[in-house]
Amino acid sequence: MTAPLSTKELAALAAFDTPTICNALEIVAPERRALGFNRRPLLSPLPQPKPVIGYARTIMVRSREPHPRSKAEARATRLAYYESVTAAPLPSLCVMQDVDGPDAGFGAFWGEVQSNVHKALGCVGVVTDGAVRDIEVWAKDFFVLAGSIMPSHAHVDIVDFGKTVSVAGMIVSPNDLIHADRHGAVVIPADAARRIPEAATLLAKREKVILDACRSPTFGIEDLRQAFSRADDIH
Repeated sequence: MTAPLSTKELAALAAFDTPTICNALEIVAPERRALGFNRRPLLSPLPQPKPVIGYARTIMVRSREPHPRSKAEARATRLAYYESVTAAPLPSLCVMQDVDGPDAGFGAFWGEVQSNVHKALGCVGVVTDGAVRDIEVWAKDFFVLAGSIMPSHAHVDIVDFGKTVSVAGMIVSPNDLIHADRHGAVVIPADAARRIPEAATLLAKREKVILDACRSPTFGIEDLRQAFSRADDIH
């Protein structure tokens, strides 16, 4: 098993946006070019959220109708889930699938209380195809991508946790390393994570050559051709 990343290594990944991480994965893990990220759009309801990175804590919820378990059983399940949020490797990031099918997002699990509880437990954010609410009183700097914003929590409750989930087409298993920003989220394979910063820096250098050329007041096709050639020579 690949050892968890250090705080410094995690910070190096969080310094890039998620599209850049996806581009870097095309170099270090080309087989991941068309998988591992959300296939459907997710909402970013907070202004300009910074990229986050964390180890997935997976959970499934539903809200359309009451869950058949008793109140005591529901409380025990929720506390067991919270305990998993605090377990290594850290930091954790919740990846939540709403299993109500066409009615996914009927009720919101996430709001003022859950965002603050999870933040206090060491979780950095949530990526969900379900609903969120209480945006104005959301926990400060707690990241969120969601399927919708809704007013009620209806009958929302945990169905299961610690299993593989699918969120907006992104398949996530417990403790997968997830990078996310306002564009979406992507799973970073453990054996590729430490090579991504170098690949991302290389791509930035190549792109800079082309972007610098575009800023010339006399820019034309020949300048573009030469810029592409110079970018290709950067290794």
